[in-house]
Amino acid sequence: MALAVRDLTVHYGAFAAVRDAKLDIADGEVLALLGPSGSGKSTLLRAITGLEPVSSGSVSWDGADLAAVPVHKREFGLVFQDGQLFPHRDVAANIAFGLRMHGVPRERHAARVQELLKLVGLEGYERRRVTELSGGQAQRVALARALAPEPRLLLLDEPLSGLDAGLREQLAIDLADLLRRSKITALLVTHDQEEAFTLADRVAVLDAGEIRQEGAVRSVWNKPVDDHVARFLGVTTFLDGTAADGVVRTELGVVELAVDDGPVRLGFRPHGLRVAAEGVPGEVTAAVHRREHLRLVVRCGESTVDAVAPAGADFRAGDPVRLEPDPDGIAVVG
Repeated sequence: MALAVRDLTVHYGAFAAVRDAKLDIADGEVLALLGPSGSGKSTLLRAITGLEPVSSGSVSWDGADLAAVPVHKREFGLVFQDGQLFPHRDVAANIAFGLRMHGVPRERHAARVQELLKLVGLEGYERRRVTELSGGQAQRVALARALAPEPRLLLLDEPLSGLDAGLREQLAIDLADLLRRSKITALLVTHDQEEAFTLADRVAVLDAGEIRQEGAVRSVWNKPVDDHVARFLGVTTFLDGTAADGVVRTELGVVELAVDDGPVRLGFRPHGLRVAAEGVPGEVTAAVHRREHLRLVVRCGESTVDAVAPAGADFRAGDPVRLEPDPDGIAVVG
């Protein structure tokens, strides 16, 4: 493992912002720290960089303890939410700053800047003032500056959260492609599940300073460790069922899932229940149009559940519907 974090704890006075964190990141891997605001994600990232004092525990690289290594000598690259570019310098000068700070000979700056501009899709922008850039372009420059000295670990703290939804989605796709093509080892902090799942190979879910679950992206998404993590990952309805031969029976219907026989707890995200011609009867109590579907709240017997219908559907409060489970929106909890 390239980076190893062991039993790391950070205190602010008597308050433990991070407690006994344990993480490993392999060479070329992207790990996302995922959690709600105030969960300790950024504090953990800052402790790894050396920007935050550690109360106990260790951070090491390839087995070497970094406790006595200052921030500027850890060979880590940092990208923050606002990019923190120098407004009085042009794009090339901003990128070259990272090279100067790491002692790269000046004669190599121009070639490296051009290489990085091509990497982040900003060829021809070297003389553009950063105040003339869009939000997405500015974040690309910040990324290029962080990559300039070829850091052994890239740390990204909510790098896309200041962008509008469409730009954030496109930049996340572009950044994921860049990280994989460059085989960069990276640690990403985000509260956005889509962003984490687009960019990362693995995720660690934090809450109240503790790592509640860590694993491959799809594994965490499909098998949250408990109800609390499941709720953060979008589950709105929980049902206990019984599994036999790959089929789980619940009060909301039957669904095929690869689980062991016996009792099982299922977590339904809104799209885990869909309007269908056949299924469990219910009554719509609320309907909200979304970009790709119609979000419904449906009363089924004594329970109220979330469900979805096609974007073009026209359901209103009081309308009868039938619902059937969709395995793509169902997690196995615990």
